[in-house]
Amino acid sequence: MEIRLDKITDEPFYWQEKLTIPVETLNRPELDNLSEISCQGRVAAIDDGYLFEARLGYEQKLVCVRCLTPFADEVEKEVELRVVTQASEATVGELELSKEDLTLLNLDDEILETTQIILEQLQLNIPMRALCRDDCAGLCPVCGNNRNDQPCQCENQQIDPRWEVLKDWQER
Repeated sequence: MEIRLDKITDEPFYWQEKLTIPVETLNRPELDNLSEISCQGRVAAIDDGYLFEARLGYEQKLVCVRCLTPFADEVEKEVELRVVTQASEATVGELELSKEDLTLLNLDDEILETTQIILEQLQLNIPMRALCRDDCAGLCPVCGNNRNDQPCQCENQQIDPRWEVLKDWQER
């Protein structure tokens, strides 16, 4: 949705939308499926720009990195950004970001595109290591059995030949 910031004066602008974003757009292999995204929020004029506040609600289906089992994760996310519409000065070299810079959005014109903000928030809410549960036992490296379903009886004493020398050192 496009929000024209120059039309917002004393009264805040309230918006609500539902988005369907294909999983391929996010390019994350751990993400299996994504439900319709419910978005609602407001944009209000403040002294030095605008305040963007939104609430996102959706369900993401992920694949556990240990046992490869798909699982659902309900997400309710609050987003708050300060939006400024002045072009920033070009900087050369490294620049240290302050905590306030992490919630600042610089725009070149007076049009705020909500879809880009929502896509960014979706990316941030996908865990780097998705686990179906904290104590996930994973798959057996010998037989491939899911250790969460039933314990495995395989001998897991196979030692990598490169570490064989250290076995003798530990017994001394």
